[in-house]
Amino acid sequence: METGTSLWALTLFACITLAGVFLTKTKGFGKYTTSLLLLIVVVFLASFFLVLDKIDGTQFTNILFAVAGFGGGLLSAKRLDEQ
Repeated sequence: METGTSLWALTLFACITLAGVFLTKTKGFGKYTTSLLLLIVVVFLASFFLVLDKIDGTQFTNILFAVAGFGGGLLSAKRLDEQ
């Protein structure tokens, strides 16, 4: 796929994802909403850098594993807060 097309596709997907988060979230910004937005921004910035060949696939994979670990920690912390 051409780089320009990939960037437009990523931009569109990022906008739709952020719109979905803002439309479905409860009022206010707690620690979970702020963390979720941070993870979304990190994943999309890493995706942009991957498409532009500024990082390689190994670095992108490491970023995704870090995001997954952080997200898992958020889920377990949220379950503990609810109990």
